Amino acid sequence: MRIASGIRTGVAVAALAGALCFAASAGAAEITVLSSQGCLSAVRDLAAGFEKATGNKVNVSFEAGNALNEKINANAPADLVANGIETFGGKIVPGSVAEFARAGNGVAVKAGTVKRDISTPEAFKQAMLNSASIGHTNAGTGPFNTRLFQKLGIYDMVKGKVKIITGRLVAAAVATGDIEIGIQQTNVIQPYEGTIYLGPLPKELMEYGRFGAGLLTISKEPEVAKAFIKFVTAPENAGLIRKSAMETPAS
Repeated sequence: MRIASGIRTGVAVAALAGALCFAASAGAAEITVLSSQGCLSAVRDLAAGFEKATGNKVNVSFEAGNALNEKINANAPADLVANGIETFGGKIVPGSVAEFARAGNGVAVKAGTVKRDISTPEAFKQAMLNSASIGHTNAGTGPFNTRLFQKLGIYDMVKGKVKIITGRLVAAAVATGDIEIGIQQTNVIQPYEGTIYLGPLPKELMEYGRFGAGLLTISKEPEVAKAFIKFVTAPENAGLIRKSAMETPAS
């Protein structure tokens, strides 16, 4: 009798669990996050984690360059923006922006070429001086490099061989041999086929880009969107940020 009772109880619990899962699925919400390139990798991993934890659907829309601001200004249907912390403007609900990640720059060279030592400030400096061409962008963490070269006292020596990369990833220019060595955000420059990632800049030279998520005023699912912001800033989800070569703000 006890065995039969236990079986009935187990069946009832299983049925209840199935009903709850069905109810959660039936009532699941759908939100859209407009993300810049700079934090796209972390946003995608966090979105997958949020979906698994809540049953809600997260659409991540990557917008390059000015296209992101154009979408925001045009009130394109979306609930959240993930971008550089200093970029949030008037279409965002005041007080809703929360910083969730940061990233500095890393270095890559073409596969099959000589690997360069960048493990110390002096080694990085010599790698820059010994390279025939250096590529970086003028967006995101790209402008950090000008200050970096000035700090190292080599700006005048390298400025003539710096190429500003536009319209494609720095790693793409490295892979095709258009530049000998490339510098871009750690989570953007790698992985990329045809290149070797040498690693991040030495910690003494590292400068970080900071990224946040903010609630759009036009959101049709503001409560779910707020829950997503809470999720991406929760310490227990830090592993999803580090998974794609970004760091948490407190790292």
